[in-house]
Amino acid sequence: MEIDRKREHMKFVIQRVSHAKVDADHKTVGSIDRGFLVLIGVGQNDTRETADKLIKKMVGLRIFDDENGKTNLALKDVDGSLLLVSQFTLYADCRKGNRPSFINAGKPDLAEELYEYIISECRKKVPKVETGIFGAEMEVTLANDGPFTIILDSEDS
Repeated sequence: MEIDRKREHMKFVIQRVSHAKVDADHKTVGSIDRGFLVLIGVGQNDTRETADKLIKKMVGLRIFDDENGKTNLALKDVDGSLLLVSQFTLYADCRKGNRPSFINAGKPDLAEELYEYIISECRKKVPKVETGIFGAEMEVTLANDGPFTIILDSEDS
C-alpha cells in the first residue's frame, strides 16, 4: 500500500477537561484536574520542529472562560494541567473497506521518541504534566468541560 503524503502529519486532539485519568493494567498511571487531555498522533515524517509548533499553539490556546464567561484564558491563566496520551489510531484510514489501515502512522521508534520529546518540552512550560504509557493498552476516563474539543494538525499550523 502506498503512503499518502498528505496524511502523515502530527495531530493533537485536545479536550478541555474538568478532570481526566488514564489507567493501564487496572492502575492509574496519570491523572489531572482542570486542564487538557491531549491525544497525540505522530506521522511518518514528523520532527521535533513539528512538535514544537503544535506545543506552542496548544499551550497558548485561550479556551478557558474568563470572569465574563468569554473563552479568553490559556492553560497557564487557570493553573491547568496536561494529560498526554499517545494514540496512533488517530491515523486510521477508513477509505477502503471496514477494517482501518494505520500505514500512515509513524513507526513506533519515531513515535515514541517524539512522544517523549513532547512530554519533556511540555514539562518546561506547564507545571503539571501527566502521561499514559506508550504502546500500552489504556483506559482513558474524562469529563470533557464544555464539551470543548480542538484538533491541531501540523498540516494546518
